[in-house]
Amino acid sequence: MAALIALAHKQTFQPTFERWWQIRGEWVEAPNQRRGGESGVQRLGSQSGQLLYLKRQVGHLYRSWLHPFGQPTVLREVQAMRALARLEVRVPELVYYGARKHAGQWRALLVTEALDGFVSLEQWYAGASPQPCSAELNRQLLQQLALTLSRLHLGRWQHGCLYPKHIFVKHHPAADGGWVEVALLDLEKCRRRLVASRASQRDLAQLYRHRGAMPEADWRVFVEAYNCFIRAVEPYHREA
Repeated sequence: MAALIALAHKQTFQPTFERWWQIRGEWVEAPNQRRGGESGVQRLGSQSGQLLYLKRQVGHLYRSWLHPFGQPTVLREVQAMRALARLEVRVPELVYYGARKHAGQWRALLVTEALDGFVSLEQWYAGASPQPCSAELNRQLLQQLALTLSRLHLGRWQHGCLYPKHIFVKHHPAADGGWVEVALLDLEKCRRRLVASRASQRDLAQLYRHRGAMPEADWRVFVEAYNCFIRAVEPYHREA
């Protein structure tokens, strides 16, 4: 019998791995070939009306000294999601995940709730934000992005694929102008580093190269805020 090595339910009445595997939705990321297998993402609607995203993988593996023969990347992504949540970094809510072998090949699933009201950083700078992007709102965005990434890196986690399309932003309106929230997606390349500086250098260099429509002036504001958070927290982090 194939061994079910990872299985989690947000609610006890949710379907088993086989039933989740049979569910089909609209492809938002068509299956692509990589890592010796294929991986894609479908959009689903739940009975409660909640929008879900299902990542479906076949033979899509990562290898490490702990797993020289390969393990599904979904398992590494779930580990990262839980670790980042403990660091108070917003990530999608986990609904279900599982991985098992079928005819000698790994199948894996990851189901998460949609980030309602969020747009990608790429869309934000393209003018797709639900709210008009004032200078103050944009400053809040850069501050929250700096805070989010400083928490990530001080925890010695490197995102590994830090593009604007994987950074999501939401404006919470209020009478005083509201506040901005930042979330991170696509964590399957996320990994722990021995030192925070290595995680920081690689992610920030990658984000800078792919920042797209983000103006240079905004980048400088972000970096200044990021460095302030790092300097303020790092001494306490070292003592811990």
